[in-house]
Amino acid sequence: MISPTRAPTRSWGTRGYHYRALAALEELGPASQATLGQRAELDRSDVVATLSELEADALVERAPDPDDARRRIVSITAAGRRRLRKLDDIVASVQEELLAPLSAADRAELIRLLAGLRSAEAGGS
Repeated sequence: MISPTRAPTRSWGTRGYHYRALAALEELGPASQATLGQRAELDRSDVVATLSELEADALVERAPDPDDARRRIVSITAAGRRRLRKLDDIVASVQEELLAPLSAADRAELIRLLAGLRSAEAGGS
């Protein structure tokens, strides 16, 4: 079984918040730093540092917003997409190992319950 302290993405030099930022950019397209931080559920104080780390590895690009010089627009790069695909594979493998003891019905129920918790946390219930 996977140790709860094991961090599979760290072997790639990536943390969970890097993964969330890359996934949000891939799903939603280019976004302002503030919007990306909200969508990736990053603490406001961590957004710039997270993006600086990703930018240093050429996984994202930041450019001035043509409509507002105070804002920066963040885009995922081709290297960022490749890294995200590898991280998706790692996450899927870890989830498969962690959930292996559960039947398909139990997995579906767990996902439903976790989605309910997330919704409640976000103020949806």
